[in-house]
Amino acid sequence: MFRFVVEDAKKFKNAIDSIVNLIDEGALDVTPAGLTLKAMDPSQIAMVSFTMPKASFVEYDVAESVRVGLNFDNLSKILSRAQGGEKLEIASEENKVIIRFFAGKSKKSFKIPVLEMPLGASREPNVTADVVVKMLGGTFKDQLRDAALVSTHLSLQASEDGFKIECHGDSSDLISEQEKDAPTLIELRATNPSKSTFPLQYLEDITKACPDASPLTINLKTNAPVKVEYEVEGAKLNYYLAPRIESD
Repeated sequence: MFRFVVEDAKKFKNAIDSIVNLIDEGALDVTPAGLTLKAMDPSQIAMVSFTMPKASFVEYDVAESVRVGLNFDNLSKILSRAQGGEKLEIASEENKVIIRFFAGKSKKSFKIPVLEMPLGASREPNVTADVVVKMLGGTFKDQLRDAALVSTHLSLQASEDGFKIECHGDSSDLISEQEKDAPTLIELRATNPSKSTFPLQYLEDITKACPDASPLTINLKTNAPVKVEYEVEGAKLNYYLAPRIESD
């Protein structure tokens, strides 16, 4: 049995949308320390690791850990019905989850079924990045919008000199460069130059929930999964995306 309350239902939707952007269904671990989820996308090339600590909730009553299979797409649609100023309560009831919105003397509730889910991803990839790049989420998303005009794939490149996005299409090419001391870069640390190519759509999905004014960190290593980190409404997100290995 569990029960937790969020001060602002709309903010909790923002956090849940960081999961929905990559998967429709998954197993949420409700533990005494908070909420966690690790899941692969259906294509098995991307992974999301979601953590929302107990401190993010105004009330949190979880005596023992339980794994809850949920349709997150359905949950997000229900959460979108929240009105401004409404609190949110989520609780277990037999094989269902109750989602209750309340403000003052008004309240409404939905019930959704708990799904049987396979164990899924249990561990995050252990990759030691050669380059760590930090910038505002809005900055990186704007660069992805530029890349979308050119191609469906893009290469992320970085060294101690700076960070570069490059992509080539049938009718145009793009090179977007930021030098190490560019004001758009919050941080750049490099031990070895790195370059990998990734599908653009996945990077767009992974970064969609990142607030424009929040820091986003890219951990890069040549021909290894990229790790993208940010926080949204008290939840910490780690995403991993496998590269497209290109032969010389």
